[in-house]
Amino acid sequence: MLKVLGKEKCEYYFDKWLEYFFTEADAKFFASLGLNCIRLPFNYRHLEDDMNPRVLKTEGFKHLDRVIDLCAKHNIYTILDMHTTPGGQNPDWHADNPTNHAAFWDYKDHQDRTIWLWERIAERYKGNPWIAGYNPLNEPCDPEHYRLPAFYDRLEPAIRKIDPDHILWLDGNTFAMEWKFFDKVLPNCVYALHDYSMMGFPTGERFKGTPEQCTKLERQFKRKAEFMTTHKTPIWNGEFGPVYANPKLDEDAESINNERYNLLGQQLSIYDKYQIHWSIWLYKDIGVQGMIYTNPESKWNKAIQTFIEKKRHLQLDAWGKYPSPEAEAVIDPLVQWIDKVSPTAKDQYPGPWGTERHVLRAVFQTFLSKTFDAEFAELFRGMSMEDLDALAHSFHFDECVQREGLNKAMSSHAAVHGEKQSISMSKDDLEAPMDMEQGQ
Repeated sequence: MLKVLGKEKCEYYFDKWLEYFFTEADAKFFASLGLNCIRLPFNYRHLEDDMNPRVLKTEGFKHLDRVIDLCAKHNIYTILDMHTTPGGQNPDWHADNPTNHAAFWDYKDHQDRTIWLWERIAERYKGNPWIAGYNPLNEPCDPEHYRLPAFYDRLEPAIRKIDPDHILWLDGNTFAMEWKFFDKVLPNCVYALHDYSMMGFPTGERFKGTPEQCTKLERQFKRKAEFMTTHKTPIWNGEFGPVYANPKLDEDAESINNERYNLLGQQLSIYDKYQIHWSIWLYKDIGVQGMIYTNPESKWNKAIQTFIEKKRHLQLDAWGKYPSPEAEAVIDPLVQWIDKVSPTAKDQYPGPWGTERHVLRAVFQTFLSKTFDAEFAELFRGMSMEDLDALAHSFHFDECVQREGLNKAMSSHAAVHGEKQSISMSKDDLEAPMDMEQGQ
């Protein structure tokens, strides 16, 4: 985008995009549903440059400050979520990691820079009563497991020297689902799981609300909550939520989406039962799973529609991946060959992904996807400032569509329901396989 648009237009577009993405209208709407806390993801690159490390980019706080203040005005707490870190805390695209390798764990300097940046954030926001706390790492993936709790052991006192009051919301390992080597509870910390279910995704089993499916959902939640249950700490589910069917692609979209609203409702009932804290993923997007989303007829959606179709056809997107005979004709024999010559390939971390998941992430969704960057950017060549403003404005609340089934379910579970139930863990719960197919 920078190469195609040039510095002035590129900076203008992304500044307007951030401005329009969350305005006071969004805060009013969110509060109207009875919701009182929103997780704000941000990229460390807003605040620090890899080529100029440990030099704070104060201009990067512009929109973070603005959204925190807008939310406070409408009695909404915010949790600051560093969604990406230097080196990448996990090997995935949502860590803004183009390498498929989480180098954060291999280089102490990546970790030190992250601590340094959180110290600067703490300096800025200490004493702000509308910030519910800091979520230092999103979905970390340490193949050795022990380095994550060791990092938290260093991070917590560093932040506490500056900000003794705000809660730290600490994700578990392996996309916030594992707790190996976690053996103690740090002060004023809440531990976080993420609770996606494959029944909410296009390639998963459809949710019919059977006793077996409902039991599976609860069992998977209880396994992810094992550490918090054992240590009697609060529980925060920092991410969950289905991907929704597209009426233009799925003949049975209405029925599928009703099933996914029912799935969401069943999950929320489980969270009511154990009275845990939760935060949906996500508030706004282009029609995949957001509470509100850009209009299919918006300038943005129309501008990128052909490219989205290409990505879907080539399975370049991990999130909400659709079947593709052409892509599968390449993947399937490659996976069979790898499994034949290397039987342990399917067991590589993070597991149990299986060989196909690793190949898709490393080859299709990392390497191949990256090769289309320039083609995507060319969609915007020659656009004027007015064109770019209109593109960004596609994300303004006034132009977006509300996903009513999702919002109704969330609103109906916004208040605390009933008496808290204790989580009793059976041998079957603890030995249940991880739902590593779960969209992450």
